[in-house]
Amino acid sequence: MPAGDGVELTLALKRRLAAHLAERGISAQGPHFTVVSDMREVLPAYGRAARLRIEAALHRCGIEPRTGVRVAAVKPGGAVTETGEMLPADAVILATPATPAGWVAASGLAVDERGFVEVGRNLRSRSHPQVFAAGDIAAFGARALPKSGVFAVRQGPVLAENLRRLAAGSDSLRPYKPQKRTLALISTESGQAVASWGPFAAAGGWAWRWKDRIDRRWMDRYRDLPAMPGAEDMRCGGCGAKLPADPLARVLARLEVAPREDVALGLGDDAAIVRPPPGRVAVRTADQFRAFIDDPWLFGRIAANHALGDIYAMGAEPQTALALATLPHAPDDKLERDLEALLRGALEVLNDAGCALVGGHTAEGAELALGFALDGHGQEDRLTGKDGLEAGDLLVLAKPLGTGAILAAHMAGRCLGEWLGAALAAMQQSNREAGEALRAHGAVAVTDVTGFGLAGHLGEMLRASGRAAVLWPQALPILPGARDLIARGIRSTLHPANEAVAEAFDPEACPVLFDPQTAGGLLAGVPGDRAADCLAALAAAGYAQAAVVGEVLPGPPGDLSLSADAAAQRPGCGTTRR
Repeated sequence: MPAGDGVELTLALKRRLAAHLAERGISAQGPHFTVVSDMREVLPAYGRAARLRIEAALHRCGIEPRTGVRVAAVKPGGAVTETGEMLPADAVILATPATPAGWVAASGLAVDERGFVEVGRNLRSRSHPQVFAAGDIAAFGARALPKSGVFAVRQGPVLAENLRRLAAGSDSLRPYKPQKRTLALISTESGQAVASWGPFAAAGGWAWRWKDRIDRRWMDRYRDLPAMPGAEDMRCGGCGAKLPADPLARVLARLEVAPREDVALGLGDDAAIVRPPPGRVAVRTADQFRAFIDDPWLFGRIAANHALGDIYAMGAEPQTALALATLPHAPDDKLERDLEALLRGALEVLNDAGCALVGGHTAEGAELALGFALDGHGQEDRLTGKDGLEAGDLLVLAKPLGTGAILAAHMAGRCLGEWLGAALAAMQQSNREAGEALRAHGAVAVTDVTGFGLAGHLGEMLRASGRAAVLWPQALPILPGARDLIARGIRSTLHPANEAVAEAFDPEACPVLFDPQTAGGLLAGVPGDRAADCLAALAAAGYAQAAVVGEVLPGPPGDLSLSADAAAQRPGCGTTRR
């Protein structure tokens, strides 16, 4: 370790370990310490008088200094020098000097031979006048300064003043004048220290007490802090993060929740009371995500529609919903406005689905988010899961793909308005009628395509059914703009993880298969001889881009491949519209 950095650390470790052993009644001398440095002497930046006192303290404490030795590697059992000598040790502690990050030199700023930013007397970069540097990162051109906090502290006011002058339009900047000498207080043995001031030095208990007082006073500045102005406005967590009661009560009073006879007690109490329909089983699901658009009403509609997708995929009837809403910190009137817009949008979808909003939870957070815990019910023998695909079934997709890429482009400011508009319209389209049409035409395995993409959700169905499948990329319905965005590398953050499921083919052969969907369409296996009628029924119900996108094969289980077979060879595959 550099002697200037490691000497005081080593002395402190020696003292602490000796005290630790004494506390446990161990009278041994304790571990042996060696200070190893590539410098020619201990503390070369200090005067001779200080160095002699420090060397004497090391000798009294049984610490051996090894100067002029460079450590090349640390290995189990000790340190290895440049000459190959092994220095045995139970533990090696490294104390390194200040070193700039690699990006500083790579930034193009003028730097010294060690990579520190070169600045002039006013702390301004020598190469980039709009850049200032102070403290350890700066190489003060007028005089080489040690990397010490005593210099950095005094540079602070000069830096602040020069920034103010520059912002005010003045180019007359204040120079920084470093002190010629600095006081150094180095702890040695217990209750002892060495005071160094240029060529002068002294040692004793008084120096340690002086150092201790200075150190404690400095630390107290950051421990005993005064009350922050406006601290009473800081937002609390836990139950303190709930939205205020009055705005919440006013919003709930203005909402119109669709009534259901099986809801005995809904909004307004600690919990809802719901009567389960006789002879039916409960179907429960939950979904939640953060907002990707600024309109809380529209986001509420999409979030509710997304959550309902699982219920419709199962062939169940939605019954009740609990809303889980997070709103950004804001004054009460703005919270009330945004909460009402959010819930009104969601209620339009829930009420249309015959799903009663019976409660939930609202909280403050960093960004807008909404989710729902949904309860539904259905006849157990008529519910559809992910299993049940049979060889020869054709795979029918009710809605187009591409929302992940389009939303990613929108957040990056690279999405055309018409593309976003088409995606928002698709995300607001309910899957209810699609589920009814698919089951009416023999579908027994149905899922909704959401975050894992078409490939991921289809893979789940194939593994559950013990079947394989082939997909026809040319038949896939895709939202306007999505194919182009994905080809340009604009993809959702979940897209790469979704590609991990592609084992039988190159993900780039059809990347839209891995695009995560929000409020995506239903995917089902329909008997081959009924697929054409099924597509016609979907088109009549408003799913204009519904298409047959592949075929179920006997096996091996879970295998998914691509084929360039002409879509016209399969029933109904020629009706796709992009």
